[in-house]
Amino acid sequence: MFSRKTNKTFGIWLLLAAVLVVLDQLTKSLIIANFATGGGVVVTDFFNIVRVHNYGAAFSFLATQDGWQRWLFTGVALATVVWIVWMLKGQGDQTLFAFALSCILGGAVGNVLDRLMHGYVVDFLDFHWDWLTPVFYQGHFPAFNVADAAITIGAVALIIDELRRVRQAKRKS
Repeated sequence: MFSRKTNKTFGIWLLLAAVLVVLDQLTKSLIIANFATGGGVVVTDFFNIVRVHNYGAAFSFLATQDGWQRWLFTGVALATVVWIVWMLKGQGDQTLFAFALSCILGGAVGNVLDRLMHGYVVDFLDFHWDWLTPVFYQGHFPAFNVADAAITIGAVALIIDELRRVRQAKRKS
């Protein structure tokens, strides 16, 4: 059903996702071990390392609910994991597309592990600039983690891949 080349690349893409999960969980473990909730340290004039618990999704969406959102976000992420693994199995030879899916897969699994183990996602990267003040409280972009960064990189790569496909289709027509 799948080519031998796709099967070889499938393992590489799963390995990339696994490395991202390990990196994400390792950094979160370091944060939990070294900072109290709400604690942090100033690194530069625009970057802090903090310990924040996100009970919601991106930008703390639904964070103030009674806990049902934990299971909703876990279920959505697990369904996404299954879909991405299926897509990687069939299209692992499309490098940029598979790279994007692997990043999203690693990020999704990293955050699901947090939800299952802690009931929340540990965020710790806090960037802030004065020019963000009109949009974010005191100019602080919402804290995020390695998993979130991987998901974002994957989403950007998906957009680039799709733009590339559209450009190639226009050339052919």
